[in-house]
Amino acid sequence: MLGSLLKQIVSAAGRIPEDIWRALREQREAVNARKPQLGDIVKMLQLITSSQPIFMVVDALDECTAVQRYRLFDSLKEILEKSAGGRIFVTGRPHIRTEIETRLVGRVASVSVGPIRDDIIRFLRARLSEDETPDAMDSGLEEEILEKIPGNMSEMWVFLGIRSLIIG
Repeated sequence: MLGSLLKQIVSAAGRIPEDIWRALREQREAVNARKPQLGDIVKMLQLITSSQPIFMVVDALDECTAVQRYRLFDSLKEILEKSAGGRIFVTGRPHIRTEIETRLVGRVASVSVGPIRDDIIRFLRARLSEDETPDAMDSGLEEEILEKIPGNMSEMWVFLGIRSLIIG
């Protein structure tokens, strides 16, 4: 995940820092031309985010395994420690909230983002009105859809790196 993030940041950068070029060349010239390891990627992200403001987004963190999340938290913590210009925006379901707040203690602010029932119903009605086979659904099924789906929606949590919280 962080390798992909590094690739996106480097490809979007107007100029790639010389330190990053050197590290990538060294990796390419290494025995068997191994890909950069996690520690290498973290160092490169630290270099980039220390020299320019970067906003990183990690969506659906709850879909990673617990082991992957712990490694990611440790890496994000390392990146934030050396990167005055680094900002991280993470989303996930409520069951990982405590995990994030514990692993990134003092570095995050969390915000609950819950669905608004009326908005969900309005969205469902719009989608149901676009049905290409309207005769396939009776009013009872439509009412059941409009009742059950909004009731089963869960909240999401958004985690913001404390340094990334900019108001104004």
